[in-house]
Amino acid sequence: MILSSAQILSRRHHDPEARGRLVIEPFADTSLQPASYDLRAGHDAVLQPAACTLVSSLERVEIPVDLAATLLCRSSFGRRGVLIGGGFVDPGFRGNLTLCLVNMGGEAVHLRQGDRVVQMILHEVADGAPLYEGRYQDSDGAVGVR
Repeated sequence: MILSSAQILSRRHHDPEARGRLVIEPFADTSLQPASYDLRAGHDAVLQPAACTLVSSLERVEIPVDLAATLLCRSSFGRRGVLIGGGFVDPGFRGNLTLCLVNMGGEAVHLRQGDRVVQMILHEVADGAPLYEGRYQDSDGAVGVR
């Protein structure tokens, strides 16, 4: 099941029936969509044609044991040829998300800090174990390959 905006808000305030609090900080009401949350660029960047650019999310997230997230480019960027690679977040992840943005268009795309660029769609996970404990745990800013 995909979480609705009401469920996202409820999970941020720790719904006692849920298995953990969802952290999205700093949270922006303008980023909350009917069934997703728009992640914002953590810094200015220029997405050059035919290149992958790593951009950190402005938001620090903590995904609880019973949720996972899929990341998709917002359609306004997709229409300009921007795609995202590595668009899945496991239960238990903590930190800034590194957005691997690829510009397949013919012109540079300029991002400003705070631009809403990627949709984070939250899904329930039936079992919720094991949790993510990989090399990107507690990421701070855009993190290259480790």
